[in-house]
Formats: sequence, structure tokens, C-alpha cells
Amino acid sequence: MNLSPTLPSAVDWSGQTRTLALRHGTLAAARDSAGATLSYAQLGALSHAFASHLLARGLQPGDPVASLLPNSLEAIWVSLGLKIAGFTEVPLGWGYTAEEIRWCAQLSKASLLITRPERLALAGEAGLEPLITASMSLTDTGAHLPPVPGNTPGRILFTSGTTGRPKGVLASHARRWVAEQLQKACLPFMPDPGSKILLMTPYVHGSGLLSNAWFDCGGEITIHDGVDPDRVRPLLDSGSYQAMFAPPTVLAKLTGAFDGARFTGLRCIFTGTQPLARGLYERARQMFGPVVRITYGKTECVNPITTLTFSEIDEAFADAPPTGGSCTGWPAPGVELRIGHPHQPTPAPGTEDEVWLRAAQLSEGLMTAEGFRVHEPDGWHATGDLGTIDARGRLWLTGRVADVIKTGGYRVNPDEIEATLAGMRHCSQAVVTSLPSDYWGEVIMAVIEQPQDGWRAELEQRVAALSKHKRPRLFFEMAALPRNPQGKVSRKALREHVLSHARLIDGPYPTLETPGGSLR
Repeated sequence: MNLSPTLPSAVDWSGQTRTLALRHGTLAAARDSAGATLSYAQLGALSHAFASHLLARGLQPGDPVASLLPNSLEAIWVSLGLKIAGFTEVPLGWGYTAEEIRWCAQLSKASLLITRPERLALAGEAGLEPLITASMSLTDTGAHLPPVPGNTPGRILFTSGTTGRPKGVLASHARRWVAEQLQKACLPFMPDPGSKILLMTPYVHGSGLLSNAWFDCGGEITIHDGVDPDRVRPLLDSGSYQAMFAPPTVLAKLTGAFDGARFTGLRCIFTGTQPLARGLYERARQMFGPVVRITYGKTECVNPITTLTFSEIDEAFADAPPTGGSCTGWPAPGVELRIGHPHQPTPAPGTEDEVWLRAAQLSEGLMTAEGFRVHEPDGWHATGDLGTIDARGRLWLTGRVADVIKTGGYRVNPDEIEATLAGMRHCSQAVVTSLPSDYWGEVIMAVIEQPQDGWRAELEQRVAALSKHKRPRLFFEMAALPRNPQGKVSRKALREHVLSHARLIDGPYPTLETPGGSLR
């Protein structure tokens, strides 16, 4: 791989981890939802013992090793151990099926799976050799492992798969190191030893990146396996947490569960993974105060690509451009953004087109069924996101290129409609997609999660402000939307689900025919 000379030639992950263990010793590094803890000394010892255990099996730096673990203390030392040994970490979602595991193993070339007994059968179905964490005999000798060459493959993450089969995103150890430094450089404050952050999303993505920033400062992370309001409420009531990572899906659950409550003590709520709608932001601001920070990140280029902090959010919502969208702020240091292909003339501010980016923390490239593909020439990457850059240099995301709906001769961005429906009181969430139609080309459909009496009237009142061609013509109710491990809703999966449970009656006034009757 031809890496930029600004990237480190080697990364001493082992030395960094040993230093933290010596510096912070018995100070708690991580705590789980049951109250079990790992000190910095224990975390350093476990991760080194695990790394040495795998190296003794004959594995070499750069070899891919898959892990399938829930959010837990062992997920932390397994991830750190794979990193300090110089392996290519291949973290998989705890809820993956055997077919998904098999696909990810095929792309990554991993043959070993670190997991728990309850996933033993899945490992066999996927054709992987399982290694159960609880069955390993781990001993730390106290030795340092050698620094890892920077251009060694370091991690393979997988895209959400919302527009097709997931792609593997390969990052070198040097890129991982740069991403961690940039994350710390863009924090709104530096944590003190003992400062606490609450994490509830999969450790392998944003939670893990924030954890590394907290560890480097001697902070303490609390890791929960999902959002359990009964467990979260006492932590927020205590006022002892400085920060929380709560993407929009998590914020929506918390604001819904604690409606009317007020919490103090948090200095920052980190968001990401998807745009934050104004209605949800206002509910979060009322509950937690002006502490929400927005960032833009991609599996292909981890956070932060852009940042928008506390004092800038209210102004940004007031400045929404005619194209609509969600403001994600200004580029982080070293990040280049542009709208439209880099070899085309720079468009005027406010022009909507695909977002392209170039950054030191950008991955090396993508792994697909056709093989490994590096990013575009000169290091640019086409994100697949639609957006604009306003006259002040802020990035506004307006949707996904693949999600644009063509209906009745118009191009409609479903994200614009969803922003209008965000924060509805009579349902958990409303997601907008489309069904193929001979009459319309595509017909716009709103899928309503956990509907309550009155949702239809509330929805129609909200969309009345939209142009007529943007208003949903079909409606479908669901108890739970299909989400991937990152909490994102797959519009493709929604279409497949609807068409497997209903039949489209096409025409100028389309309807959905279901066994229980029609839903227009």
C-alpha cells in the first residue's frame, strides 16, 4: 500500500497500553451494566496476555482475526489485544446471522472467530474455527510486544449494507492511530482521570473510538449492551457522568422513556451515525441542556469528518438552506470536503451533489466480492451522501444518492420528509421509502413504527407544509423497524418486508392491500 509520508511508520500500541497501566494502575478503566470493573492494570494485563496467546498459536501481524462479542468488558480487552499484537481486527455484530458471518469471513479471509459459547453453533455454520474467551488460559509475562509497522492492515469494518451486501472497509494500523489522535484533538474538553462516559452502542464502532480517547486520559467508560432505561436512569440521576454517546436512535429512546425529566451534570452528548432532526434535538436540549455535539463520520472514514458543537447548533438550525438537510458543521483538521467530483469545477455554495472527502484517517479501500479496491485517485472518496456546503463552509447532509425517489417526474429526497416527521408523538419513528409503481415510477411510502391512535392525523398535519408531490401516498404499520447493528434502518429491507406482507394496488390513488385490510 502506498501510504502518505505523514502517517507513522510504526505504532507502539503495546508501549502505550503498558504506560497507561503504570500511570493509572488501580483506577477503573471500564465498568459494565452489572457493575463489574476492569482497572487500567487489569486491562493492560488481559490484553497483553490475550495477544501473546494468539501469537503463540502461530498467528502473525496482519493476519485477520474475527470477533463476535456483545458489549462487555471482554469485548474491550479482546479488541485491544488484537490491536497491540498487530492483527487485522475483524469485529462482527453480536446479532449477525450465520450467513452474514460467512459473508464477512469471505471478504476478510478470517478463519478464527473469538466468541462466547452461545455463538458456537453460528461459528460452525459459518465455517470458522471458534475460540471461546472463557476457555482460554491467559498469563501476562509483563513483556512489551514490538511496535506494529504502520502499513500493516489493522482493521476491517463492514458498511451498513442498506444499499446491498456489506463491503469490508480496510484501515491500516497507521490510519487507526491517526483517527484516535484526531478524535482526541476534536473533543470539546479533555477528560480528567476518573471522568465517566456512558456508552450503549456497539463497541466496535463509535463507542470504541470514544473509549480509546477516554482511556488515553485516564477516564472511565461504562459500557451497556443496548439501551435499558431502567439501568440508565440511575446513572443520569447521579450527575456523575461527564459525557454520553447517544446517536439519534439512542436519543429518541431516552427522550421517549424519560419525557419531562431534567438531567444535569453532562458536559457533552456525542451524536453521530445519522443526521439529527431538529425536533429530536429540541427535546434532547430541553432534557439535558445545551450539551449536544454533532459530528459526521463514515465507516470508510471515522469520526470526526466534520464537527458542530454546542453554541453552533441553534444557529445552524435557524440557517437551514432551501434544499433542507441537517447541518454537520465544519471539516475537522486535515479533512478536505467538496461537493461533486473533485475533477469538476468547484460548485457555488448551496449546490447539492454527492459529498467527496479526503483525510488522513480515511481507510485504504473497500473489499467486495470482486476483490480489494483502493479509493479514487489522489485519495478522494465518494461518500454516497448528498449534501451542500453553505457560504460559511458548513456541510449540510440532504440524503443518500441511492435513496432519491423518482415519482411522477419529480426527484424527492426521503430525508427531507423524515425530518418533517421527526419527533412525532403518536409513534416511535416514521421512515420514508418507496415502492416501484408503473403509474408513478415510484410511490412514496411512510412506514410507522409502534403506531398509537392519532398518528395519521399528526402525520398529515406535518406533511401539509410540503409540496404535494413530496407527501407520502402509502402507509404501513410495524411493531419494529429492521435495523442493522449500528441502529440504522434499511430502506431496502423495509421495501422487502412490506412487499412480503402486502400487495400494491397501483394507479393514481395507490393503496396497499393487506390480510387485515387496506392502508392508504
